[in-house]
Amino acid sequence: MEVLIVETPDEVARASAARIAQAIRRRREPGGSVTIGVATGSSPLGTYRELAALVRAGELDFGGIDAFALDEYVGLAADHPESYHEVIRRVVTEPLGLDPARVRIPDGLADDLDAGCAAYEAAIEAAGGIDIQLLGIGGNGHIGFNEPGSPLASRTRVTVLAPATRADNARFFGTVEQVPTRSVTQGVGTILDAEELLLVAQGASKARAVAQMIEGPVSSRCPASALQLHPRAVVVIDRAAAAELSFAASADVEGLVQRHPAGAGVAP
Repeated sequence: MEVLIVETPDEVARASAARIAQAIRRRREPGGSVTIGVATGSSPLGTYRELAALVRAGELDFGGIDAFALDEYVGLAADHPESYHEVIRRVVTEPLGLDPARVRIPDGLADDLDAGCAAYEAAIEAAGGIDIQLLGIGGNGHIGFNEPGSPLASRTRVTVLAPATRADNARFFGTVEQVPTRSVTQGVGTILDAEELLLVAQGASKARAVAQMIEGPVSSRCPASALQLHPRAVVVIDRAAAAELSFAASADVEGLVQRHPAGAGVAP
C-alpha cells in the first residue's frame, strides 16, 4: 500500500485525478481498452472536478471507456435525485464525457436482486475486469456499502446499511428515515480484483477509519483494511485525515509518501 499525504482537500483531488489520468493514458498507449470503477459520496467529488477540468482542456478523453459503479440503494427509482444512477449521471458521466451506454450501475429495483448481483459480477468479468477503481471510505471503515463485518472475500450482493451510514447519508435526503435501509454493492473481494485501487479521504471525520485501514490489522471490522492485501493500492489523504496515523504524528506530512508491504497487518 502506498500512502500519499498532502496538505488540503484540493491537493487530494489534484493528486488522485493525476493518478487516474496516468493510468488511462498508460493503458491506451498500446491501443488497449480501459475500464474504470467509479464511487459516489462526497470524497471523490474533487477528483471528478479535476478530471473534468482535464477533459475540458483537451488533456484527457473518456471516449470508449467502460465504467462500473460500486453500489446502488435498493428501492430508489433511477431518476430519484439521490439514486446512484442519477448521481453518477450528474457528477461523472456527463462532466467526463462518458458514453452513458458504457456506464453500468447495480440494479436496486430488480425483481430478483440476487440474480441481478450475479449478472453484475458477470458484466465486470466480461469487460475484462476493472483497471483502476476509485474509492472513498466511510467513517466506520466501509468501502462501497461493505459495512463492518462484511466478508473480505464477498462478491456483489445485497447488504443492510449500518445505522451510522444511514445517519451520515441523511444529509443528502433530509431525514434519516428517508435513507434506504439496503443496498446492492460490489463485495470486498470484487473490489480487490481491480488491477489498481485508489482511495481518497479528506477531513478529521475520516481520521480514525484511515488509521485503522492503514495501520490496523486486516479485519472485517474495518473492510477498507483489505486494501493492505492489494499489490497496487494507493491512498491519497489530506493532513486532517492523516491525524491519527502514528507514522505521520511527528512528521511534516505534506507530500509524505509511506509504503507498507502488502499484508503486513493481517490479523491471525
